[in-house]
Amino acid sequence: MMHVAPVGGTAVQDHVALAEIELCGELIIAASAAHEERLSLESIDAVLKVAEERDASRR
Repeated sequence: MMHVAPVGGTAVQDHVALAEIELCGELIIAASAAHEERLSLESIDAVLKVAEERDASRR
């Protein structure tokens, strides 16, 4: 017997996975804008908002 997901609004969203996909997209956009240059670690941290997350976790 084959089990198939029901049709309708029963899909479960993985919010962590969606956030990771969004961050990957932001990195791809930044890398595209950099053209032939590599992104510096500082640029990557800025795209991923590392400093903002660090500050938020300290509060």
